[in-house]
Amino acid sequence: MNYDIIVIGAGLGGLTAGAKLAREGKKVLLIEQHDRPGGCATTFERRDFTMEVGLHEMDGLHPGDLKTRIFRDLGIFERVEFLPLPEFYRFMNGRQDIVIPHDPVQAKQILIERFPGQEHGIEQYFHHVLNARKINSERGGGPEKSVGQFLDEIISDEDLKLVLLGNLGYFHDDPYTLSLGYYLTAQGSYYGGRANFIRGGSQVLSNALMQIIEEHGGTVKLKHLATGIAYEGKRPAGVTYENTRGKQKESHTDHGGQIIVNAAVPNLANTLLPRAEGKKLSAAISENRVGASLLTVYFGFNKPLKTLGNKYYSTFIYHPSVQSQADIVTNNHSDFGTRSFTFVDYSLVDSDLAPEGKSVGAACCVDYPGDWQGMLREEYVRLKSDVADIITERCEQFIPGFRDAVEYVEVATSLSVKRFTLNPGGAVYGFAQEPDKPTGYLSALPDNIHVASAWGKFGGGFSGAIFSGYMTAMNILRKR
Repeated sequence: MNYDIIVIGAGLGGLTAGAKLAREGKKVLLIEQHDRPGGCATTFERRDFTMEVGLHEMDGLHPGDLKTRIFRDLGIFERVEFLPLPEFYRFMNGRQDIVIPHDPVQAKQILIERFPGQEHGIEQYFHHVLNARKINSERGGGPEKSVGQFLDEIISDEDLKLVLLGNLGYFHDDPYTLSLGYYLTAQGSYYGGRANFIRGGSQVLSNALMQIIEEHGGTVKLKHLATGIAYEGKRPAGVTYENTRGKQKESHTDHGGQIIVNAAVPNLANTLLPRAEGKKLSAAISENRVGASLLTVYFGFNKPLKTLGNKYYSTFIYHPSVQSQADIVTNNHSDFGTRSFTFVDYSLVDSDLAPEGKSVGAACCVDYPGDWQGMLREEYVRLKSDVADIITERCEQFIPGFRDAVEYVEVATSLSVKRFTLNPGGAVYGFAQEPDKPTGYLSALPDNIHVASAWGKFGGGFSGAIFSGYMTAMNILRKR
């Protein structure tokens, strides 16, 4: 078959690109190895519960947010209900227990009252976060700072720095290797307007995007794995793929003028491209480091946790041993009894993830494949069970009655993420967003191969993938 566009991968980047192009009349084929669209924007069912894989909160959706324009263009607001969240997060570390609202004026006032003598640093922090575009453009071509370096320059109180970095795991694992420009842009979107959860879970958004593709004549093939990009002469001309379910493997090749890769760039280099082209791309990405992964403990509860007195949607727990920014990355490699984590209570909004009288929650922390590789199956399963018990007990400390409310629990590690997304190292945010991260690898690709994923120039997270997919579609439309 011949298509205008072939999309490899049905994560949010591929889905957004495919939806836009299909709406514009392009003949689209989307190939996805999993049994559902979405990548990390998915849900799965366990007993009475719908478990949310990736979304804790979606930043933005205020009038100036690019996602608002994208969703209006694609008709998403008619298909998906976005629920405003009650606060940004609660931060606890044994020394501080503080709730940070999304409203920057309120957040600033709360922090100034809690940390007297740090007013100038707090003002500087919010000035940069709320004016990220201007600040980034004024930097010019000079070397970029890290978030850690920036905070050390403006703030002297270590606990204040930790409070501001409560949601660091949304982006990276170490403030001293996180691009300040990237952080300011992303964090500014949380503070610049409301944040939201998708009613029914992120699968609702992924399904809506897939439906748009199909309603406009596109074809989506789930449970099919792309195995290579076919060339005619020196030009990419199509994609080979095979089914991932069933005993008999059937190989197919379809042709397309433009190929959108919503997959890990290292996989593009090592698996999809012909050997010579793959070696060129491997060389181009050699200075880029693959980002960290996440571990998630999924909980189904026999009651809404708010009936136990929990008042907060997101709670960030830093262990008391984390005394400064420099301790964060070390702590992320520590045992699970001390590793910092986030707990999200979906019963604080009308999430529609559990039946009446029950609820769903999730605890999430930075994770690495090295924590799990080389184990026998029995050892791996036992350690996951131990982690579930450890995190349950730690949650019991700030939500009394938590343990007795647990009806179901399941753990997904970085190896789980790798298995379902095929991302090397189970990376959830693509390449690590380090200061002055090289992006030249994107121009090393043939002009009809495009990267629309967390591995592109916009970085990871829901917003980064959506921006990447939409702008890829726009670039193709403009070029043609």
